[in-house]
Amino acid sequence: MVDFNKYILDNGLTLIVHRDDSTPIATMNMLYNVGSRDENPERTGFAHLFEHLMFEGSVNIPSYDTPLQNAGGENNAFTSNDITNYYLTLPVENIEIAFWLESDRMLGLKLAKEKVEIQKNVVIEEFNQRYLNQPYGDAFFLLRPMAYKVHPYQWSTIGKDPTHIKNATLDEVKDFFYHHYAPNNAFLSIVGNVDPEEIKALAEKWFGGIPRRDIKQNEIPEEPKQQEHRTQEVEREVPHSVIYKAFHMCARNHPDFHPTDLISDILGNGKSSRLYQNLVKKKQIFDTVDAFITGDVDEGLLIISASLSEQVDMNTAESELNKVLTDLQQTRIPEEELQKVKNKVEAVNTFSKTSALHKAMNLSFYELLGDAGRINQEIENYKKVTTDDIQRVSRYLLDEKNTNTLYYHAKKS
Repeated sequence: MVDFNKYILDNGLTLIVHRDDSTPIATMNMLYNVGSRDENPERTGFAHLFEHLMFEGSVNIPSYDTPLQNAGGENNAFTSNDITNYYLTLPVENIEIAFWLESDRMLGLKLAKEKVEIQKNVVIEEFNQRYLNQPYGDAFFLLRPMAYKVHPYQWSTIGKDPTHIKNATLDEVKDFFYHHYAPNNAFLSIVGNVDPEEIKALAEKWFGGIPRRDIKQNEIPEEPKQQEHRTQEVEREVPHSVIYKAFHMCARNHPDFHPTDLISDILGNGKSSRLYQNLVKKKQIFDTVDAFITGDVDEGLLIISASLSEQVDMNTAESELNKVLTDLQQTRIPEEELQKVKNKVEAVNTFSKTSALHKAMNLSFYELLGDAGRINQEIENYKKVTTDDIQRVSRYLLDEKNTNTLYYHAKKS
């Protein structure tokens, strides 16, 4: 059980504190409710850009990393379609330094033109190196717009096109910051051997004076139900051909989320999964296979990726893959097989609660979803899933009309 105290400051900042006396290290996690889905379709990549800019110095602190490192701390960040998440760890006795650093960059970044230009170039180079010039790097650039026609999940967090960041003006960058990075759009979690009331006092001291801001709420269009199997074929200079399949799945708060997550594990999580046992080990149709969910707040995707073995053609590979999917739809899964994947999920969930960082991240994220207390309910949510649920969800999830298939061919020499 993860016990916690929750406070909401007058300016809207949500604070969650979990006392963990097993560690001398304190963790601070700052989750901003802004991701790539909140961007202008003509100016994508801004949320990811700010993952970089937030470390470039703020109004009163020219260097974020130096004072943190001097205090024995470390930090990092990540961006998703839905959120931007910043976290740091440091000795608990230095926790106030974390409040000083995080509050100052929420108050105002030092968005000098030269620093913005440097980070724009860094992001553009990352775009080119990781997504355009890397084998299979463009697969999700092709899959996402195939699956999403109106929802902003149609682009990746890096953005649609590097010219969006290249052409961004300083005023546009500042406008994005002040309409998203605000106390009333943030969830702050603290985990460590701390007194919750003392942490609340520090939050009031350092964040209380930052005013609420006008949060720019984009009208997120609902993706229409897909009515036909969509396909695309490309040829690239890559070692092996790969088949990708993306299926629309429910939103994170939907009751079918947990069955869907378990379905992805049944299909492609590890060497005991159905796809591996049938198509890698037994029939040697594929060299590697994987299945996973994107886990987005809105309706996400279940994705299967499978690398074809030598001498196996794409039609044969897809036919064999579809047989495994059809079997899951038509035949009730044995209780033992379902219990096996549930046990794996429970083990991962239990292990995550031994990590102060994972607890801090999860408390922030579950509060974003509506209730930080869900950190204590997730295992039960998975345990409640039945074999009937797996078959029921598989039938609509893995329906051919709900499928987006990318045939990623290796160029023949």
